[in-house]
Amino acid sequence: MELAQMVTQAMWSRESYLKQLPHFTPELIKKCTDRNPKISSVFEILEMGGDEEQQQELEDLLQMSDAQRADVVGFCNSYPNIELKFAVEDEDNLRVGHKIVVKVQLSRGDDDVAGPVVAPFFPHKRQEGWWIVIGDKKNNSLISIKRLTLQQRAVVKLEFVVPEKGTHDYTLYFMSDSYMGCDQEFEIPINVDSDDEDEDDDSDDASD
Repeated sequence: MELAQMVTQAMWSRESYLKQLPHFTPELIKKCTDRNPKISSVFEILEMGGDEEQQQELEDLLQMSDAQRADVVGFCNSYPNIELKFAVEDEDNLRVGHKIVVKVQLSRGDDDVAGPVVAPFFPHKRQEGWWIVIGDKKNNSLISIKRLTLQQRAVVKLEFVVPEKGTHDYTLYFMSDSYMGCDQEFEIPINVDSDDEDEDDDSDDASD
């Protein structure tokens, strides 16, 4: 998934996310990261457009022509700003060997519109896509995965089965296939406190 981001934006994952922005040279990126407070993400560039004073400060920092600033604005307007909420269905009654469902709700910001990916070095027109993944970091294993495209809103359900009783510390990842720096990550503790075998044992004890 990170490879898809790197190929689309023609950069390494270890490089500054600001490199995705048009006209951001290594010298300009260094100016941004050296300032106090530093700017290291596209979202921090967006936040500086909040009032006239910040806008002027950003213009002084970038020192770009009107056409170049328009390119930067175009990229920032295309950069996805997505809110994610999730919940484990029937969370208080999870059982070993039974299907567990995680419901994920996705919504874009009011001014955020899905469109072609801004990637001048990518040879073809590309629409943004997303991966929703549940993984187990401890065991380095994949639990559930879905791929989707997102316009304004979407609801996605991921299903899986837990093989053992107890608390399982899983992680939910929401990952772009096109942009760097907009991925999200959440911890999901899954507590499985009963299974069919336990219920059978309780039934046998009661009958005795």
